[in-house]
Amino acid sequence: MLKKRLIPKFLLRDGKLVKYTRFVDDERMAGNPVTTAKVYNDYGVDELIVLDIVPSEAPRAGVVGIIERMSEEIFVPFTVGGGVQSLESVNALLRAGADKVSVNSHAVRQPAFVSEAARQFGDQCITVSIDYKQVSPTSRRVFIDGGREATALDPIEWAQRCQDMHCGEILMTSIDHDGTMRGYDLDAIHALSARLDVPLIVSGGCGSLQHAIDALEAGASAVAISSMFLFTDNSPIKLRSHLASRGLDVRVSTSSRN
Repeated sequence: MLKKRLIPKFLLRDGKLVKYTRFVDDERMAGNPVTTAKVYNDYGVDELIVLDIVPSEAPRAGVVGIIERMSEEIFVPFTVGGGVQSLESVNALLRAGADKVSVNSHAVRQPAFVSEAARQFGDQCITVSIDYKQVSPTSRRVFIDGGREATALDPIEWAQRCQDMHCGEILMTSIDHDGTMRGYDLDAIHALSARLDVPLIVSGGCGSLQHAIDALEAGASAVAISSMFLFTDNSPIKLRSHLASRGLDVRVSTSSRN
């Protein structure tokens, strides 16, 4: 069985690290992405996720430059996404140093792209990112374009389709929970983990050590965390130690920060 992973999540706007609530509210500046990545590298995190939240047809030169600098400074795998709409974009990000590339809106508009990218670059290189909202007490829907456009897709069914198209893993983000620090969408995690064979990374709502435990015990393969690491004193070291003490199978820390 794969070990549970702890993954800091970066949101980039114009090359700067930012954070919002529910994708649009309460913008907060959160530092320099390369410097912050180096700190997390020293903490011994398992991976990083870096998302450019301003979509573009091809990776901006500035974002590619950031990825190149990060790949020179850190020694943990990282996933990069945001506005990826072509095989050329995937290739550019991988060549810049990304280990995996995340596809979101374009996967919805052109589902065959997931299969094409997985075939050309390998399943392990392609992550499908799915943003969703609860639109009624019994219904969730996938949203694209940074949460601005609703679709008719059910996120759980869409995740299963992406798995069938050979993506390597799924990154699920609850827009309703994002940035609230009130906990993950555990009902969705239970439902998804029961139906997926590929790893499930969950994002949106982590504000305490217990929230991460709840998500992993609900079936998530990994927790993606932004606000809690950026704005509280709960570090990756503290979280990893807490998870291990609860019997969760996490990697032994190799942190240089003790």
